Amino acid sequence: MLAIKLSGQKDEQLWAEYKEKKGPELKEALIKRYAHLVKYVAGRLISGLPSSITYDELLSFGTFGLLEAIERFEPERGIKFETYAVARIKGAIIDGLRQLDWMPASVRARVKKLEQGIWELEQRLGRSATDEEICQALGLSEEQYQQLLVQSSQGVIFSLDELIPGEEENTAGFHELIADKSQPTLEEQVQLQAVKQILADAIAKLPEKEKLVVALYYYNGLTLKEIGQVIGVSESRVSQLHTKAIFRLRGRLSRQKQKIFAE
Repeated sequence: MLAIKLSGQKDEQLWAEYKEKKGPELKEALIKRYAHLVKYVAGRLISGLPSSITYDELLSFGTFGLLEAIERFEPERGIKFETYAVARIKGAIIDGLRQLDWMPASVRARVKKLEQGIWELEQRLGRSATDEEICQALGLSEEQYQQLLVQSSQGVIFSLDELIPGEEENTAGFHELIADKSQPTLEEQVQLQAVKQILADAIAKLPEKEKLVVALYYYNGLTLKEIGQVIGVSESRVSQLHTKAIFRLRGRLSRQKQKIFAE
């Protein structure tokens, strides 16, 4: 009888009752109401991950994020729960994937060297480097370079929100500052505006195809497969473009983080 009654409640009524009573039936109703958000985020992140990572694993990680979001959400702030929860769910899934650490250490070392090499080359050139220039500078054949991009793409699952971390891993990233339950301080608001500006500037300097992939994936919410259909290339090619874009952005943005978070 209670489940039937709850299913007919509006979100505002359900949240108000849950915050007042904190009953298990109310919490279960909220979980069921928003379980589709976990499926949505998991469905977007599964693309490009190695076959050893299952969709069910992502759902499990994401469910912890949903539970945390339900506990920490404050309706009176006027923020939509869906917006708040998606950031928490994504963060929980990414944390779970980090703990799995599926990428071999040897591959991780080569990826780091590639990322560093691209940044140093583009610093010298003062522009985005072509594939041919990257291969020549790093002493790689075209085949070796493409193979490394494929291997790297399995580890490039993090969003633009996380490309500017704080000091090491203990400082909240951009998406965590946005989703945090407390009202942002004036200093945090200034930091967020600085992050947005640096992101915009860095994205604007990307090659056109990489810029388009970033826009469609992060701002329009398309999957890699859907992007491929839009721009007329294979999903694997989109994955490579995405990986190269993230490499360029990481190199540029990581050098800016102390300007934002150091003080």
